[in-house]
Amino acid sequence: MAIFSLTAPVLAIETSCDETACAILSPQGEVLAETVHTQSGHAALGGVVPEIAARAHLALLPEIVSETLTKSGLSLREIGAFAACTGPGLIGGLIVGSNYAKGLAIAMDRPFIAVNHIEAHALTARLPGVSAEQIKFPYLLLLVSGGHCQCVAVRGVGNYEKLGGTIDDAAGEAFDKVAKMLGLGWPGGPALEKLAQEGRADAVALPRPLLGRAGCDFSFSGLKTAVARQIASYGMEALPRAFAADIAASFQRCVCDVMTDRARHALAMLPDALSIVVAGGVAANGTIRTALEKVASEAGIAFVAPPLRLCTDNATMVGWAAIETIEAYAAAGRPLDDGIPTAPRPRWPLTEVSPPGATESGAAVLSEVSV
Repeated sequence: MAIFSLTAPVLAIETSCDETACAILSPQGEVLAETVHTQSGHAALGGVVPEIAARAHLALLPEIVSETLTKSGLSLREIGAFAACTGPGLIGGLIVGSNYAKGLAIAMDRPFIAVNHIEAHALTARLPGVSAEQIKFPYLLLLVSGGHCQCVAVRGVGNYEKLGGTIDDAAGEAFDKVAKMLGLGWPGGPALEKLAQEGRADAVALPRPLLGRAGCDFSFSGLKTAVARQIASYGMEALPRAFAADIAASFQRCVCDVMTDRARHALAMLPDALSIVVAGGVAANGTIRTALEKVASEAGIAFVAPPLRLCTDNATMVGWAAIETIEAYAAAGRPLDDGIPTAPRPRWPLTEVSPPGATESGAAVLSEVSV
């Protein structure tokens, strides 16, 4: 099989949770068009309902793909490759998005690239324009979102080592749960950050789980429980706004302190890191960004945080990960394999993504697809 070289744009799809997204990128990574639709209706239910999300993806995706093509001024025949997030995520949404992209690949006789959602976040910082110069490997990734919280050594495309992760709640999950306790609704992260601006970060004594502990694992369950105890006396009554603001500010400060401590420990485990990259939905939190930027400055390395629109789930990151994968395979002299499973996976650890130069199967890329 010939080595594949991308000479035309890639169309990418993201449907791993409640964002239905499509993006078209040039072979060099220029974003030609992008569309992101955040599904409504989940907030009233207190969180994303997988079945509802999958049905919404199914209904929305054709229109969103068509809209993105129109924005780009391209037709399907001008697309050089198709990509989709195939895990980790909600299995129903992954099935919808990946099968839709595979169908387009079959119809157009183009390659299909299955993208790991976490890898897409990990590589977003290398997207042209995100930083003054494209960041070099290796770097330390702090992935902080509603479903993930981990420190990862990023040594190359497909070459990752998990240095530490959460042993219970993810950071974003803790933000959402505490926000719900404070009556802020869902998703709660942005609302909690806004409320915290009115409060004092030293007003309420809260624990900082694993602070100072060896390694760079995280734990937020105890912090969440401590917040619940602080507000328990109010029962079903609405919390006074000033008190709620103090809780929000104190909670956010605890998370920042834990994040910075874990980041310092992770850097000690990856002494050759050239930069710190923060990605995922919680990376949109300005207080956390500032705290981690200080850690990078102390270490004398660069700090990179993607634009806010690229921190949450989006298809641009999926398209860029596909481009990086295609280029890495070509550089390794390997064709895009056609016999490697690309079935959607609700769980797909980064450690199970194989480097393009590896000889064993495991890289989730195929050239001729079947449904």
